[in-house]
Amino acid sequence: MFHSNALFAGWSPAVYVGASMALRRRFSASGFIDDVRKYRATFFNYVGKPLSYILATPGRPDDRDHSLQRVLGNEGTELDLRRFSERFGVTVADNYGSTEGGVTVMRSPDQPKGVLGKPPEGVFVVDSVTGEPCPLAELDDNGRLLNAEECIGEIVNKNGGASFEGYYKNDEAVALRTRNGWYWSGDLGYLGTDGWLHFAGRDYDWLRVDGENFAAAPVERIIGRFPGVVLVAVYAVPASNVGDEVMVALQLEPGRQFDPGRFDEFLAEQPDLGPKWSPSYVRITDELPVTHTSKILKRQLRAERWECADPVWWRPTRTHLLRAISSDDIEAIRRDFASHDRTSQLDPR
Repeated sequence: MFHSNALFAGWSPAVYVGASMALRRRFSASGFIDDVRKYRATFFNYVGKPLSYILATPGRPDDRDHSLQRVLGNEGTELDLRRFSERFGVTVADNYGSTEGGVTVMRSPDQPKGVLGKPPEGVFVVDSVTGEPCPLAELDDNGRLLNAEECIGEIVNKNGGASFEGYYKNDEAVALRTRNGWYWSGDLGYLGTDGWLHFAGRDYDWLRVDGENFAAAPVERIIGRFPGVVLVAVYAVPASNVGDEVMVALQLEPGRQFDPGRFDEFLAEQPDLGPKWSPSYVRITDELPVTHTSKILKRQLRAERWECADPVWWRPTRTHLLRAISSDDIEAIRRDFASHDRTSQLDPR
């Protein structure tokens, strides 16, 4: 209840219409539909990744036998929205909006897959340094983004600075968020030639691989198609010479085994996956680290890199197939970093 989503999209509407609320002490994916039936719930509000966890539970013949009518939240993936609606027979509305209320983008029934919606008046994608509008996205025939470095920028609301009241006793953060009288969301996005707004991740979600800059969110959307994936996080880890390499952490359905060969085949089959977007490291975990609002803690993943307790697969070069990383491999990586004088990049502090 500390988060604005629960207050504004859950508690406040319930108070306004005189509805009852049911609050669990701890979220339970396996107990979700039973709780809906127990309390005869008609509305479910979420933020983060609860839909992914619920969908990872085994389907049951009576999944549609419930009172639920509406689901409202944000940060659900396009795939999860569709799968949840089909499995439970309920309408899911997932809209993009900043916690501070500075930017809100509503979905519409006619929008294509993979977009946030049409930006409302005053909302633009701009270069975070110059403040100038970014060029429109260029896509090839397979839907691959060709000009990510130019078209991806920060989502801003030029009319939103006045409506944001600020952060409590943090004038520095307020000044950063409301530069030039605009509201700066800290989120990355890009606009297509058709006017639809696409989400590209947070402002720390940039990767630079072999001189090419791109954002994590488009890569996550593609890898999320891999069968059995519950959650996916794409993030940058340092390359031994210069720039970054792509690492992905996957949480799979319970009992699902990771097949590195099939994963390599899957990546090769994705026509919209950029040639430098394919992960060099793949971490398989039973549970991704998340915040109290079920948002993935990428800073922890970046700090742990490939030296973690979970199984990790890697490819020494882009032409290699994935293989399980060993202690000898890790030592070889450290020697490679030392030879390029980048050993300090391995220290998460």
